[in-house]
Formats: sequence, C-alpha cells, structure tokens
Amino acid sequence: MKPSFIHTTNRNPFIKNILWLLLVPASLLAQKPLFTTAKTQGATVYFSGAELQHSAQVNLPVGNSEIVIKNVADYINESTLQIKAPKSVTVMSVQFTKNYISEYEIDESNPAIKKVRDSIEIVKKEIKKVQIQIYTHQQTIGLLDNNQQVGGANSGLNTAELMKMVEYYKAKRIELDNQIEAFKEKETKWNKTLANLTARLQLNTAKEEKMSKGKLVLQVLNEVAGTVTLNFSYITNSAGWKPMYDLRANSIKDPIQLLYKAQVWQTTGIDWKKIKMSLSSGNPNQSNEAPLQQAWFLRYREFRDGDKNILYETTSNNFNYYRGNVFSKSKEDKSVDTTEVDYGYDSIDDYVEISESQLNVTFDIDIPYDVLSNGKMHSVSLKEIQIPATYKFYSAPRLEKEAYLLAKIDNYGQYNLLPGEANIVFEEMNVGKTFINPEQTGDTLSLSMGRDKKISIKREKVVDKSGTKFLSSYKEQTFTYDITIRNNKKEEITLTLKDQYPLSSDKDITIELLEDGKASVNPETGFMTWDLKLAPNESKKIRISYKVRYPKDKIIDNL
Repeated sequence: MKPSFIHTTNRNPFIKNILWLLLVPASLLAQKPLFTTAKTQGATVYFSGAELQHSAQVNLPVGNSEIVIKNVADYINESTLQIKAPKSVTVMSVQFTKNYISEYEIDESNPAIKKVRDSIEIVKKEIKKVQIQIYTHQQTIGLLDNNQQVGGANSGLNTAELMKMVEYYKAKRIELDNQIEAFKEKETKWNKTLANLTARLQLNTAKEEKMSKGKLVLQVLNEVAGTVTLNFSYITNSAGWKPMYDLRANSIKDPIQLLYKAQVWQTTGIDWKKIKMSLSSGNPNQSNEAPLQQAWFLRYREFRDGDKNILYETTSNNFNYYRGNVFSKSKEDKSVDTTEVDYGYDSIDDYVEISESQLNVTFDIDIPYDVLSNGKMHSVSLKEIQIPATYKFYSAPRLEKEAYLLAKIDNYGQYNLLPGEANIVFEEMNVGKTFINPEQTGDTLSLSMGRDKKISIKREKVVDKSGTKFLSSYKEQTFTYDITIRNNKKEEITLTLKDQYPLSSDKDITIELLEDGKASVNPETGFMTWDLKLAPNESKKIRISYKVRYPKDKIIDNL
C-alpha cells in the first residue's frame, strides 16, 4: 500500500504534535510507541543533493502500532520518501519530524556514558557541599573579627576577661582557618575528579555514532507478530560532490596520467560510516518538463518620464585570447579534509564501475567510505586513466608574456570527464592548477599544463616606427611592435603564437594592417597566428604594424 503523508505548516512544535494526535485513532493513543534506529546502508550523491538508503528493524505485535524511526537526516524532501515493508505490514501513514514528543520515549543512551554522567552529577553535588562549608567558615571568621573589635572597645572588661577572649578568638580562628584549608584541598581533588570524568565523557561521546534529529513516525497495521525489516529512502539537499583531477606528465613525450577524484561533503546530521556510495552527475531537483515554444511577437519599447533604463548600449572592442584554462592564483581551500582511504592507485579501478546513460554519468564505488557530517570536503579516488596526448606551447604576448604548455587530447568523450579543477604535476614538480571543461564542441580537448619559464617572450613597441599624425579633420596613429621568442630548452619546441590588430565597428574609423610578420591572418577577428619551430637556444623576431585613422575630435579609450 502506498504510504500517505501528514503535513502541517504550523511552526509551533507543540501545536503541531497536538494536530497530529487529533488525526490518530483513539485506540492508538494508549499504545506505547515502538522505537528503532535507522542504519544508513548507502548513498547516491549528486552535485547538489543525495539519496540516502536506510534500513530499520522493529519487533511488531499483531494489529495497529506506532513506530518511531530515529537517525533520519535533519532535513529531507518528504515527497521523495519511499518505504518498503513486508506484505504482512500495511503502512497507513508516515510523518517526518524533528520535534517528536512522547511520554513513552525511552532513553537508549550507552550505559557506559550514562554511568559517567551519573558520576559527574554526584561529584558536582560534593563540590557544592564543600563550597558551602568554606563559605560558612569564612562567614564565622568574619563574625568573630567583628565581636573581637567590639570587646576591645568595651572599657568595662577587666584584664582577665579580656585575656580569655583573646585566647578563645585565637584558638577558634586557627581552627576555622585549618578547616577552610582542608575544605579547599578537598574541593581541588573533587575538581580534578570532575575534569577526568568530563574527559572520559567526551571520549566516549566521540566514539558514539552521531545521531541526527530527524525522525519518521509511522502508523502501521501488522498481520503476523515478529521482527520486520523496513527499508526506506529519501532525497536530502544537505550533501553533494564535485569532480577533481590530478594531471601528471614526466615529459612532453609521455602520455598524461589522469587521476579522477571526487570531493564529497554532507551535513545531513548523520555520520556515514562504512557505506557504499555512488556519485552521479545528475540533478534530482531540476525540472524535467520540456520547454514549449510560443509565437514570438515583436513590440516597441515604451519609455516613461524618469525611466532610468539605458536607451542604447555602446560596445567597445574587447579582444580576448585563448589563454588556456590556468588559474593565475588559486587559494587553498582550508575546509578540505585531505584524508582518504589509501587503497593504492594501481587497484582503485577494480573498485569503481562507471556507467553512462543518455543524461548522466554514475560512479559506483565498491569500497566502503566514511563521510562525517561536518561539511568538510572528503577526497575519494575514483579512477586512474592513461591518456595519449600531443604537446605544444602557446603564447599570447599582448595579454601575458609567457608560454603555456598545452596537451591536446583527441576523442576525449570516451573518458567520461566532467567539468572540474585539476592539480598539475609536470616533470615531478607542482606547477599549479587548471580547469578541465569537456563541455565544448571541438574535436580536441586542450589542457593547460602550466607556464614554461625556459621560453622567453618579449613584445616591445618600436618607437621610431610608431607615432601620430594629424590630417585635416582626422588623426592617424601607427603602432609597430617587435615580438621576440627564445627557446632556452635543450630540445626543439613547437609554439603557437597569437597576436591581433583592432577592428572597426564605425565607418569613421579605418584600420590598415601594414605588416603581419608572415602570420596567418583572420580579417574577421583580427587574429594573427604563427606556428613556429625553435631549435635549442634559437631566437626569432616577428614584427607587426597597423595604422588607425579616426576623427581628431574623438577619443578611442581602448586603443
């Protein structure tokens, strides 16, 4: 029987439980609820969200029963809750709550922890008793001091009586001071005992599996008495994962060793201990309704007085180069828990099965993992792949006067790559981070393997070949640059060099390319490309020049 759900929107937990009790048959109110604790069996983790699978066992009598299942995630999507029960058990209703109130709820805490807590309460009472004794003795001393001062001021006392009072005060004062010191020593011992018990409690609590606040309250009808197993699953948004990679290459002649990893996090309130995980690229929360097109009618834009919207938009020519996918500076994520189970990269492939559907990629991991509910990233190794690659260097000195090593990968779709950050290790050195983005239309995937400091590149303006002229109502500016490349490596390199000249989107601005340095020129984009080969210690110089003509009363701000 399909389970039904009881939903209340009242935020007051007491009123919420009262409303829930009104819906329960009176025959059930007199019954004692049956408590059980759910065990997490597995998790399918998505980029945002996770589906958790649980099981719980409970000893059911014949007839109606109320079951309270503890250790459910703190927040769940109730519409995704699915419960599987034996044929003899009919689930009449189910409710998720974090505020279950019942006079029958029993304390199932660990006996060892309960014993320590009881001892702590006893010690606290003893400390309180000692503190009362110390306070009482201190007050008594104060009273004696006051009486002694009054007696000394009374001239009616003779010498004998005064001496007796002094002796009494002296003896009593010493007695009280000694007792205070003894009580203080006792208080110190009790405080040490309290500290030891508190440490034991923290240690025992740390060993206990973390229990969440979430609970499921079920009303069931059972036909056969005995122990039954309830399996249930639901989706929670308090978890997720993201792909990570390690890229290793020993030289430009070797293939890339790619280690496919995942960083998993969760704050469900349940510590996942030794569970089987599956990582999916799907999104369980996205809408799956296909969009429907409607007729597209054009209309004029209407403006009102005081409308702050811009009537027109001017654009400037922004020329961007392909700069590789290198992160210039990547801050270390201090929330990442880098501890992971080391099963050895040589054998990790035997424990991970990759399945690809029309829409998603799923990694089924046979190794049980621990993922604590602390929000930290937990590193999980998925697969190691050896990828053939061809290498070439790339530079765009107008933007950055450095050379980047690019690894070109053909037929990259077979590797089931997902967008993610990658650590680069080249020639046994950490050279930084890059970003792998397989969501492109090209046949070749380019991975930036970092900057090579052994290739020197300069782009300098040739002053005597550059300048400004004024012609009637126009201004004419000439720009000339020399680009010098030197290979300081011990082997020959292939380098793709890119530069550019500006383009005009205004009829009053004319641009003439004077010298292209024998480049492959794309007049539609203004890009100039050179494919160069440089022997060891070889240098090459390339000159480019262009002329820009525009009205002299105008200013071009991005020239």
